[in-house]
Amino acid sequence: MDAWRTSITNVDDKNIWIRGYEVGSLMRKQTFAGAIFLLHQGRLPSEAESRMLDAILIGVCDHGPGSPSAATARLACSGNRKGLSSAIAAGVLAIGDEHAGAGEACMAIISEGVKRAKSESLSMEAAAERIVDEAQARKKRLPGLGHRQHSSDPRKEVLFGLARESKLAREGVEFMLALESVAGRKIKPLPMNIDGVLAAILYDMGFAPEFGKFLFIIGRVGGLTAEVSEELSREKPMRIHVPVAYDGEPPREIP
Repeated sequence: MDAWRTSITNVDDKNIWIRGYEVGSLMRKQTFAGAIFLLHQGRLPSEAESRMLDAILIGVCDHGPGSPSAATARLACSGNRKGLSSAIAAGVLAIGDEHAGAGEACMAIISEGVKRAKSESLSMEAAAERIVDEAQARKKRLPGLGHRQHSSDPRKEVLFGLARESKLAREGVEFMLALESVAGRKIKPLPMNIDGVLAAILYDMGFAPEFGKFLFIIGRVGGLTAEVSEELSREKPMRIHVPVAYDGEPPREIP
């Protein structure tokens, strides 16, 4: 079997190097968010970049036990009290395009919108309008917009504010704000959610689209561990009873 190739981490009997940096040095001088940046970008972050990732990780870490990922993790834990890793994995598996995973698709739309604005000499507003029109024609939802709970996501202004203060806010943030405005005018008020916010900032920081989903998963796992821990410490096993209303065939005999 040929050796697996990697440019991420190298180890020997006494050392660990991550992207060429000795792990002990990283442990002394970097944050966890900085290590995540290094793992994915191959370079050390600036202080502003590290702080930005840290703020995003805090913003996505938990959204209450009713969120699909937390509810799934708690349900799995309720039935399998010894399967900590399976409960966390169940929560992660609930993350997808409809719950918390729209950052990836949103980054792709941002990329398309910014490219159109440049190649066709359009304003961000005009490029966003074309994206909205096409989504309406295809009857597709716009990722990163709309929230079932918040009329205005409290994390948006904090993260965009930090991005502007750190001079990290560029075309991605500009385009998402334009998209939110156009969608609100042509469809209905659709407040930008955390997926749209992190997608805009991560695009401006140079990350690939899939990192929009990766970073949410990294942050949410922290919250899932707390949700599972609380389920174990405060609740009885098998305490979750999902209401069921049967609407199938009445009892009948096999002919």
